[in-house]
Amino acid sequence: MTTQYKKYLGVQCLGLFLVMALFCTSGFASTRPNILLIMADDLGYECIGANGGTSYKTPVLDGLADAGVRFEHCYAQPLCTPSRVKIMTGIYNVRNYVKFGVLDRKQTTFAHLFKKAGYATCIAGKWQLGKEVDAPQHFGFDEACLWQHFRGNKNKAGLDTRYESPHLEINGKAMDFQQGEFGPDVVSDYLCSFMERHKDTPFLAYYPMILTHCPFVPTPDSEDWNPRSQGSSTYKGNVAYFGDMVAQMDKTVGKLIRKLEALGLRENTLVLFVGDNGTDTPVVSMMGDKAVAGAKGQTTDGGTRVPCIASWPGVIAGGKTCQDLVDFTDVLPTLCDATNISLPQALAIDGRSFLPQMKGQRGTPRDWIYCWYSRSGASNKAKEFARNQRYKLYRSGKFFDIQNDVLEKHSLGLNSLSKEVEAIHGMLSKALARFEDARPAAL
Repeated sequence: MTTQYKKYLGVQCLGLFLVMALFCTSGFASTRPNILLIMADDLGYECIGANGGTSYKTPVLDGLADAGVRFEHCYAQPLCTPSRVKIMTGIYNVRNYVKFGVLDRKQTTFAHLFKKAGYATCIAGKWQLGKEVDAPQHFGFDEACLWQHFRGNKNKAGLDTRYESPHLEINGKAMDFQQGEFGPDVVSDYLCSFMERHKDTPFLAYYPMILTHCPFVPTPDSEDWNPRSQGSSTYKGNVAYFGDMVAQMDKTVGKLIRKLEALGLRENTLVLFVGDNGTDTPVVSMMGDKAVAGAKGQTTDGGTRVPCIASWPGVIAGGKTCQDLVDFTDVLPTLCDATNISLPQALAIDGRSFLPQMKGQRGTPRDWIYCWYSRSGASNKAKEFARNQRYKLYRSGKFFDIQNDVLEKHSLGLNSLSKEVEAIHGMLSKALARFEDARPAAL
C-alpha cells in the first residue's frame, strides 16, 4: 500500500467520521425529550378525579394518570410565590426566598440550565416573580406571555385583569385585549405557538396556569359567560364558578396535549402536572362522602398537598400510583435527569430526581421532606416542619399524626409514642436540625 493511498484512506475515513459525527449530533439534538411542565394555580389534591375527587370532572388529567403515574404524596408550599421559587430553583425557601412577589435575581432556575443545554425555553401564564421588564429573560426564558409581570393586576377601573379582556405582557411588551378574549386561552395559545415554532428543536415549555385562582368567574363554557365583561368587581368573585374553572383548566391541559400529538411530539415529551398550593379557602370539595375544605396559605395538608401526574408514552408505564414523597425541590433535578442535563454542584440543590419512580423503579425515595414557609420572608414569621407520609413535626415541637388528624388539632404526647413512632420522631428531629442555621443572614 503506497503512502499516497494511505493518506487517501485517512482522508476518506476522517470525512466519514465527520459525517457520522454530524449525523449523530443532529439526531441527538432532534430526539432529546421535550418538557411540558404545567402548574395549576390554587388546585389542591382533592380536586382531581384520579385522586378520588368527586366534585368536578377532570377527564383529561384522569386520562393522563391512567396512561402515566400518579403521585399520592406531593407537597408544595402553602402559597404561590414560595412554591414558584421552590419549583424553579430546586432549593428550600429557607435558603433563597426573599419576599412575596419576588425571585432573587442571583438565583439559577431550571430555564437557565435548559437554555445552556441548547433548549428553547418559554414561560406562559402567571409570573409574580419580579416587576423588572427583563425578568423572564433574566431567569432563562427565551419567550414569555405572562399575567402580573411588570404591571399590576388591576385595570383602570380597578378590576382584576387575568380572565376577561386580559391585561398581559408578551416578551416585554404590554398587551391589552379588549375583544372578549379569555386570559387562559391567550396564554395557552401562545404556548401552543411556541411548541409549533420549535417542533424541530428540543424545548422546555413551562405553564404556570392562571386558572383556577380567584376571582371565581364564568369561563367561555359557562352558560352566563359575558365576553364584554371587564373583570370581577370583587377579589374572590363567586365561588359557585369554581367548578367551571376546574373544567376549563382540564380542557386547557387537553388542548396542549392535542397540540403535542398534532406535532408528532407526544411520545418525545415528558408532561408533568402539579398544583402550586392547596385550594382557596372558600372552596369545599367532596371526595365521596368526605368534605375537604380548601386551606391555601396554611401548612396543613389542605394547604400543601397537591396533585402530581406524570405522563410520557413509551417511557412511563400506565396506570401506576406511587406512594413515595415528592417535594417541589425535586422537580428541577427530575426534569434535568429526564433530559440528561447535568446539575452544577455549586447550586447545592435540595431536591432529588423521582424519574426512576416514574419509570416504575425504586429510585432513591425520600424518608422525609422539609418546609420553611414565610409569606413575607421574615424569619420570625416562618413556620417550619419536617414530615413523612403520615407524621409531621414542627420546629415548635408540635407533632401530628396526619393520617388520623389531617387538620392538626391534637399534638401527640411524646411520652406515649410507640417505639416505631418514636423512631420517626427522632428522624424528623434530625431533619429539622439540619436546617437550624440555614437561613442566610443577607435575607
